[in-house]
Parts: sequence; structure tokens; C-alpha cells
Amino acid sequence: MSMSSAMSAGVSGLAANSTRLATISDNIANSGTYGYKRMETDFNSFVLNQHRIAGLYSAGGVTATTQRLIEDDGGVSTTSHPLDIAVSGRGMLPVTSAVDLDNGFTDLPFMMTRTGSFRPDAEGILRTESGLVLMGWPAQADGSIPVMSRDTMTGLVPVQISANQTAGDPTTQISLGVNLPATETLPTASGASIPYKVEYFGNLGTSESLNITFTPNTSDATGMSSTWVMEVRDSASNPASNLVGSYRIVFDESQANGGSIASVTTLSGGAYDPATGAIGLAVAGGSMDLVIGTPGGTTGMRQLSANFSPINVTKNGSPVGNLTTVEVDADGFLKASYDTGFVKTLYQIPLVDVPNPNGLVSVDSQAFTISPTSGSFFLWDAGDGPTGSVQGYALEESTTDVAEELTHLIMTQRAYSSNAKIIQTVDEMLQETTNIKR
Repeated sequence: MSMSSAMSAGVSGLAANSTRLATISDNIANSGTYGYKRMETDFNSFVLNQHRIAGLYSAGGVTATTQRLIEDDGGVSTTSHPLDIAVSGRGMLPVTSAVDLDNGFTDLPFMMTRTGSFRPDAEGILRTESGLVLMGWPAQADGSIPVMSRDTMTGLVPVQISANQTAGDPTTQISLGVNLPATETLPTASGASIPYKVEYFGNLGTSESLNITFTPNTSDATGMSSTWVMEVRDSASNPASNLVGSYRIVFDESQANGGSIASVTTLSGGAYDPATGAIGLAVAGGSMDLVIGTPGGTTGMRQLSANFSPINVTKNGSPVGNLTTVEVDADGFLKASYDTGFVKTLYQIPLVDVPNPNGLVSVDSQAFTISPTSGSFFLWDAGDGPTGSVQGYALEESTTDVAEELTHLIMTQRAYSSNAKIIQTVDEMLQETTNIKR
């Protein structure tokens, strides 16, 4: 009984070390595979009999269990392509199967990966050569991401980028920082209006302008009135009725706030908000905020004893431009840059996290799927919660340490030879037992 169990133990040792040899060979073979997570083999003793009876013992042998160490992070290597994407820290990129997408399936499988070289196909969908399609939340027209469900795939769509994409960015806000000459409000001044034009971009990328006139009030016989009437006209509107706003602006003459806005009275057009310093204008293409400054503020429109000068006039928006590059930032926002300098957010790439990453099920191409052991997934904004950041121009290297694997290979070879020797010894002892009958 003991002799036969010794042979069985030797056989189990051969099988266990064969399993370990297979994981070592897989690790070494994938030492250059981006995103590969190494396999580890653990040995556990198998006990058949624990009764302490003299002369009786049955060898149980050994069993082998394997585990993929998905939690281990590989080193991040830099590349020259913006759509080589890796995760620095905890979390994974949401992906799906290119085969299922190409076949027109509506229920796409939910998978995740740590890294990938994503490239647009003929339809502009970002995918790897191994068949993983990047998923993300599409941005709205203004570049914002709507509120999405975090524990389901709902809202995630394949990321698609058109190579010949053009886009314009309508102007929605203009900040007007100008100095009006205080001496022009004296009763002896000419009272002539000061014209000023600010370009803005329409909804179709057209170049339009706000034609602004500043007319001083010279009716105060005692001195400077510090009062102006600002009229705003829109070049995109009908010339007969293009006045979109008229406002009486009184400037402060006190020692503390001299030169700043004291009050704004709306004569026509959109209302002035003293909390934000913005005037809501209704131009031909829609609504626009003209920011002139808050009462007592130090920015925006000023009135000082100096010549008229545009100090700081800024606006958002841009004309129509052609797509030049697409990059992902550390927060997971996929942004397109155009040759006009306009940058537009196209998608947000969330990071997937599960309670037990080592419990995920491995599939082809360094991708993983949810299992009962891993727990349910949650979609985080990159950098929030336990997740790390998203890195463009980067790929995660394999977690295989070749030197360590070769050391394990030597140990496995010796252990396999020793177990084979046990079987050989048992065979020789059984042969001796057989020879007793002779």
C-alpha cells in the first residue's frame, strides 16, 4: 500500500511540475507582450491518511493550482503614437470585441484591458490589431459629458474618429476689457462716439462681429459725468434691426474704487448680471455672454484719464478647422486638435475597477471579463476613487521577469527529475519483491 502510494505521489509530482513548466513557458513566451500578466503555479500537499498506525502510511502527493496575477502592474514604456494608451495605477480600459461589432451584434460583450495600440479602421473606429475596440462616453456638442450610469455598459459606445473631420466652435462668450477716457465726459469734450469691433464666430464657422459704440454723456455742467451709453450691434443680423443691446454705464469716482463700474442700467436688450458681470445678448446665431465686469471690480471695462485702449479682449470659439491630431489626457478625455487651434472633447474613457482584479477571467489579447470571483465592475473617472490615470503615447510592458522565470525553470527541472527518480526507485523495489518468489 505504501509503496504503490509512493509511486502515485511521484506521478502527481510529475503532473504538478509539468503544470508549473507550462506556466513558466507561457510567461517567458510573453515576456515581450504588452499588457501580459504573468501566471503563477502554487503547490499544495494532498493528504490521504493521518492515522498514526505503526507501519502504515499512504503518500497523498501534490496538487497544482494556477493563478494569473492581474493586480501586478507592468512598467510603462513611452511610444511615438498618441493612441498607444496605458493605465498608470489601478483600473482598466473598457473594450469590446471587434468581431461582434463587425457582425452587427447589438449586445456587445463587456471586456477590459490594461493597454492597447488603438488605431482607426476604415470607419474610424479605434481598435487594436488583435480585435479589441475601445469604448467611451460620447461628449455633447459643447464638449461636456452627460451623467452616465456607472455600473452598467449603458452609454458606452465604440470610439469613432473621422480622419477627414472638420469642426467649428461657435463663440458663446466675449470678455470686454477696455479703458474709456474719463476726460471725454467733461462738458467741454466733443461728445463723439468711440467705435470698436469685436470678431466672433457663428454656428457654421462664419466670421461675424459685434459693432460696439461708446457714447460719453457730456451734460454735467459741473465736471466729468463718468457716464457712457454702450450700444451693441450684430453684423449677422438685419442691418435695419441689428441693435442687440443698449446700456448706460456709470463709473465710480471714489478713492477706493475709482475707474471701476459703479452701475449698469439696461436700456434695451438682454439683462446685466452684476454678480457675474455678464450681459446676455441674443445674436443671430443664438445667445452670447458679453462680460464687461462687476461693480467695484478690477477687471473688465474701466474709465481712467487715459486714451481709449482695448486692454484685454478675449473670446472663445474658432473658425472651421481640419482635424490634425487626437490625443487622450490623464483624465481620460479623448480630445481632437484642429489646425485653427481649436481643441474639442470627443469622448471620455472611464476606468473599470472590480473588488478582486485577480478573479477576472482571462481571454485572448490581454483582455479580461467579469466573473463571480472578481465582483461587479464600476466605471470611475480617471483619477477618482482607487483608479489611476490614463497615459497616451504609452504601453504597459509584460509583468514577466525573465531572470526569475529561468530560476524557476531550473528548480522545476530538478523537481521533475527527482519525482521521476521516485518512480524509478519504486519500480526497482517492486522488481525485488517479484524476485522473492524465484
